[in-house]
Amino acid sequence: MRVFPLVAAVMSLALSSCSREVPSVAGADAAGFSAPTPATVAAQAEAAKVLPVEDGVDFEEAERGLIAREQALTVLSADGKVVYDASGYDFTQGNYPESVHPGLWRQARLNSLHGLYKVTDGIYQVRGYDLAVMSIIEGKSGWIVVDPLTSRETATRAMAFARQHLGNKPVVAIIFTHSHVDHFGGSTAIASPEDVASGKVRVIAPSGFLEEATSENILAGPAMGRRAIYMYGRDLPRSSRGKVDNGLGKEPAMGTIGILRPSELIDRTPQVVDVDGVEFVFQYTPGSEAPAEMTFYLPAHKAFCGAEVMSRTLHNLYTLRGAKVRDANRWAGYITDAADRFPDSEVMFFSHHWPVFGKERIAAMMKDQHDTYRYIHDQTLRLANQGHGPREIAEQIKLPASLMKHWWNRDYYGTVKHDAKAVYQMYFGWYDANPASLDPLPRAEQGKRYVEFMGGAANVLKQSRASFDKGDYRWVAEVLSHLVAAEPKNVEARSLLAQTYDQLGYRAESTAWRNAYLTGAYELRHGEPKQGVNLASATELLNQTAPEQFMQMFQVALNGPDAEDVKLVINFDFRDAGEHYVVTIENAVLHFRKAPAARNANATLALTTPMLVKLVTKQVGIKDVLTSPDIKVTGSTLDLIRFFSLLDKPDLVFPIVTPKA
Repeated sequence: MRVFPLVAAVMSLALSSCSREVPSVAGADAAGFSAPTPATVAAQAEAAKVLPVEDGVDFEEAERGLIAREQALTVLSADGKVVYDASGYDFTQGNYPESVHPGLWRQARLNSLHGLYKVTDGIYQVRGYDLAVMSIIEGKSGWIVVDPLTSRETATRAMAFARQHLGNKPVVAIIFTHSHVDHFGGSTAIASPEDVASGKVRVIAPSGFLEEATSENILAGPAMGRRAIYMYGRDLPRSSRGKVDNGLGKEPAMGTIGILRPSELIDRTPQVVDVDGVEFVFQYTPGSEAPAEMTFYLPAHKAFCGAEVMSRTLHNLYTLRGAKVRDANRWAGYITDAADRFPDSEVMFFSHHWPVFGKERIAAMMKDQHDTYRYIHDQTLRLANQGHGPREIAEQIKLPASLMKHWWNRDYYGTVKHDAKAVYQMYFGWYDANPASLDPLPRAEQGKRYVEFMGGAANVLKQSRASFDKGDYRWVAEVLSHLVAAEPKNVEARSLLAQTYDQLGYRAESTAWRNAYLTGAYELRHGEPKQGVNLASATELLNQTAPEQFMQMFQVALNGPDAEDVKLVINFDFRDAGEHYVVTIENAVLHFRKAPAARNANATLALTTPMLVKLVTKQVGIKDVLTSPDIKVTGSTLDLIRFFSLLDKPDLVFPIVTPKA
């Protein structure tokens, strides 16, 4: 799962909110969330009627093979901060509360189960210790660890618990199924870079893994980080009116992340590899759920690992944190290929959730999930070819009853609506062909004009309250978003919009939708967080980032208007990597090339990647860099300072529910 970018989802997040701006309404909880309205209560009851409640196999499969469970699962960092707290979700028991979609409540209960499980002989999983699942396979001489979680802290705890019950064998290999941080961030707790370099521990990953694991966060990480707070509900209270789940698991750990460089790459299907006496048959699946991904089959165990190509939820073709759209056509094809290649599978396990047992049930899930992605893909294009736009298509597409009757196809993470829009975007882009969409006004200006045309703020509020009372929450959200954009300090508008988001969040089956709505409501009431993510938590990972990617980061950080008429040439000498780059600013564009030092450079900076990482993560300032004995500056120090002054610092807490000033 990409889940969310590493800089967002796994770093320590200090959410010091500003003082309350919006007063509580009657029946609100301590965080300000309003009570479910009669319309929401009725909607939840209707949703419950169509759920396949007669299918209770998931609860049996989720607890099958339980070896041991910790009574209190709270993971702390070295300085005593909470990294992961499973006990925060102890409330997800019994029947669904009226503030949670009944289908989502069921998923939340299942994802709350944690412990060490036996999948089959020689294959084990530690589940519920992070967003993802750590799988452990017994080799001839030691353990093969698959997807070692998000953080060093949770991976340490999970591995220690597994060894306590399975035996203290050495780790001989680590397998990364794909390039999302919740599947590699804890790897340095399992092995050291020295272990990998010496050959003591093998690290196997899909081709392109390291590049994909580090690149996305460099260029777009700050914006994705802020958006991920909404998608994953980072600042929401854990409660029946707040955060209950993340669909794929409870939540990503907020600890220290690292990465290990792969020693072996998988780049074809099939690719057979012997790992400590265990035969792996790899299926290379790039461009599915992740840009770099793979599944594998273990013939001796008749076990198939579906990675995140399959999971117990409809997945995202587009993720709300922001990322490149995923290819539904390609994704569906990989599932069919796996079904054809590995028909003898008797157990299927994943990078999230609990396994599926039995040939017939595995075949059924594979067919269902293939058909789900295929249906969304094909029907989106059918409707597009009939002249429908993305909004209309999303409103029309509904999965057939034969697919909706299975829990593993439901909208706990991705949604049919958003996946349809993703297919449209992949083929046609953002433009819906309506000329009115070519050059719309910015949010704030648009809001002012809408409010004026609707008879002013007082009338908008009057009409919105009437629609709210009728339960027309989608419409109220759209109308009030214009008023809040026009008048961000309008307390009445913020309050009613927050109440509207409450109701939409309560009714959402998707955790991403619920978290986004409720985070929007929270920030309308309390304001944006004063402090964003702790970038220093990614130091270990960023130290493995190629120097070229930092050059790309400089490109997107350059303030173009400030750089107009500026001409600078700076040499960068990365002594640890043995790489040299010439960076030029001209035409308000930053250019770079890997080349020997330019003789006409204004300045030359000789440094190491770790020193640059410290600068990027704000552990040191430019003055510290210039005075450090670990670096050397030749040429004009003033020009070097001027260069860095032209690079904008990202805004890690920009407003979302109100327009940025």
